[in-house]
Amino acid sequence: MWTSQADASETAPWGPAEEPALVCAEAAFDQAFHYWRGASGRRYLHSVYSLVGCPALPQANYILVRRHEDGTREALAFGDTKDDAISLNLAHLRHAGAKIGANEVHIHLLADTAHDRALVEADLTAAHLRRHTAAKAA
Repeated sequence: MWTSQADASETAPWGPAEEPALVCAEAAFDQAFHYWRGASGRRYLHSVYSLVGCPALPQANYILVRRHEDGTREALAFGDTKDDAISLNLAHLRHAGAKIGANEVHIHLLADTAHDRALVEADLTAAHLRRHTAAKAA
């Protein structure tokens, strides 16, 4: 997979909360990547998989997502895989996703350490809570 730290570290505080990452013009890669924006304004590049089609994963950040029929996406849960066994990480994601109605898994692989993954999770969760609170207040 080709990704770069530059893609994940843009720090502009404006822009959409989430957006497709267009990295290839080929139809086979349609929406295979997606950006999610943290409370810091930083964009995080994620690989997109169906809940059933997600491969076994190393330690990484994830977002469990419900993609609606109209193509809109709703983040349902944020986290990071913690196990060294990639098959256990996958089992956890599929179980957690099925329980909350997710049909996609968005994976961020650019955070190298547990500390970095915790920071990414906190940033994305804070942005989600902020947007959710603002939407309820409106």
